[in-house]
Amino acid sequence: MPRTPRRFPRWGDLAPLIRFRRPAFGRRHRLAQAHTIEELRAMARRRTPRAAFDYTDGAADAEISLERARATFRELTFHPEILRDVSTLDTSVEILGATSRLPFGIAPTGFTRLMHTEGEIAGAVAAQRAGIPYTLSTMATTSLEDVAAAAPGVRRWFQLYMWTDRERSIGLVDRAAAAGYDTLVVTVDVPVAGARLRDVRNGMTIPPTLTPRTVLDAIPRPRWWVDLLTTPPLTFASLNSWSGTIAELLDAMFDPSVSFDDLTWLRERWPGKLVVKGIQTVEDARRAVDAGADAVVLSNHGGRQLDRAPVPLTLLPETRAALGTDAEIILDTGIMHGQDIAAALALGADFVLIGRAYLYGLMAGGLPGVERSIDILETQLARTMRLLGARSVAELAPRHVTLPRNLP
Repeated sequence: MPRTPRRFPRWGDLAPLIRFRRPAFGRRHRLAQAHTIEELRAMARRRTPRAAFDYTDGAADAEISLERARATFRELTFHPEILRDVSTLDTSVEILGATSRLPFGIAPTGFTRLMHTEGEIAGAVAAQRAGIPYTLSTMATTSLEDVAAAAPGVRRWFQLYMWTDRERSIGLVDRAAAAGYDTLVVTVDVPVAGARLRDVRNGMTIPPTLTPRTVLDAIPRPRWWVDLLTTPPLTFASLNSWSGTIAELLDAMFDPSVSFDDLTWLRERWPGKLVVKGIQTVEDARRAVDAGADAVVLSNHGGRQLDRAPVPLTLLPETRAALGTDAEIILDTGIMHGQDIAAALALGADFVLIGRAYLYGLMAGGLPGVERSIDILETQLARTMRLLGARSVAELAPRHVTLPRNLP
């Protein structure tokens, strides 16, 4: 075989191949280096004390429910359709009577300012800029009114836990209506707190308990502590203070006697859209709609309540068939990639909520971090839709997805 001729290298040949990046600094530049939610999670873990990170990252008992949900997304199969004109793309959807620019919104999360001092305000402002709904939790660390003032243009939903003290619950409902929240999301899967063992082992309290372990853990994360100690004390939308553990707070607040009669009572009191979150059987989805729900959220609370609970994604096809067009279906739990969102929409969901995915961005970098998480998911979703041959969310269909066999 003839040998390739050799010559001395010339700078003119090499120069076009060498490009030096201009140095860049700052929070946004650092966040731009994350291209997946998992990479934001890694950043969050480095920057956040263990107790706060584990509260977000952890689940109940052996955390099997959460792992199963993520594994189901990982192991499903897509079926792309080729030679479709996907030069234009429409990711918008109609959900609960209004348009969302993207088919996902921000889920309710508690104690959010513990993750990062910008907390709920960062989530609401990022949602406003992205044109998606934001859901404020009963256990929020920013009030209903302050979130409304900070992000007046965002579509605001309010998540409600039913307390033993019904008057206190309805007081929150009335405040939400007065502050312009158009949708009430009633969470129904917390008659008691789940066994969140990471929180138990970390002695997770609000405010954080300063023990030798937490002090040592804080040493490499001084910025988090400075932010916590130089901003207003943590307060809640629903109570003024609490010195016990998270599980003790939940057990003290939540009423195990809540029934479908209470759902009917709320339907009569609430003037806007009503959503029931925490549905884990097809039969309960049907009963919730019959009781007046405009939508249901298939959710096992991110695996944070009953371990080994059903994977919400696997409930979608049967629930869609059972409800037909009577109500909208929203899904959460396990969403870590835009492909997960595409799969849920294809299998029958009208909308998806993200919780941990946006909190990892929040912990990694405040408001810009939340915006980065939304941008990552949007980019991944758009690419997946094009590769599947779907020009709009409405074109995503069950034929695009096969769930893994031997589902839990």
